[in-house]
Amino acid sequence: MFIFPAIDLFEGKAVRLFKGDYAQMTVYNEDPVSVAKDFAAAGATHLHVVDLEGARSGETPNLDTVAALAASSGLFTEVGGGIRSMEVVERYLGAGVHRVILGTAAVNDEAFLKEALARYGDRIAVGVDIKDGFVAIKGWTEKSSLDALAFCEKMEKMGVKTIICTDISKDGAMKGANHELYRTLSQRFGVQIIASGGVSSMEDVKKLAALGIYGAIIGKAYYTGAISLKEAIEVAK
Repeated sequence: MFIFPAIDLFEGKAVRLFKGDYAQMTVYNEDPVSVAKDFAAAGATHLHVVDLEGARSGETPNLDTVAALAASSGLFTEVGGGIRSMEVVERYLGAGVHRVILGTAAVNDEAFLKEALARYGDRIAVGVDIKDGFVAIKGWTEKSSLDALAFCEKMEKMGVKTIICTDISKDGAMKGANHELYRTLSQRFGVQIIASGGVSSMEDVKKLAALGIYGAIIGKAYYTGAISLKEAIEVAK
């Protein structure tokens, strides 16, 4: 299992939200590139980046920062947050990002998703953010009527190779990951599953690694010191 330490960007800074609430934002570092270099020094090979401004606007206000993160850290970099057009996909991939994550667009614009998959294959991932069993969209501000598991099944049939699945109720709350959810996903689907939201202890990392899933995202737990990234990477192996 790969560990994906996370950098959430807002106005060029590394921040974290509590349960996706923009009103509950903590700035952890004004220099995200130094954070990514720290990840690499701890043994990380992968990086998960979210543009929180982009998630709301559909634009790429932090593109230069994302490009700098990918170039200077040497980490496999995936990015999500407001990617709703081929132009934005190409902008990120052209800036050195290895994989882009479609969220709201995968729900609302099937034609775009199909085109992105046809053109870029496994460089396209889908983020499935779950709220009360349903898919949430638009930076978690809206709950759709789509059943989350049915949506994952549809994504697999369409050829999506990587699904990043977030239980919003767990995100940033430091109360553990939803292990039952990831067990279900790993048993039902043959895609690469990345667990996100609530990974807050070494016990979480051990349990998720035991499920045999592809990856786990660590955010707040790293920034607060609850998890040693170096140790998590060793356990995940």
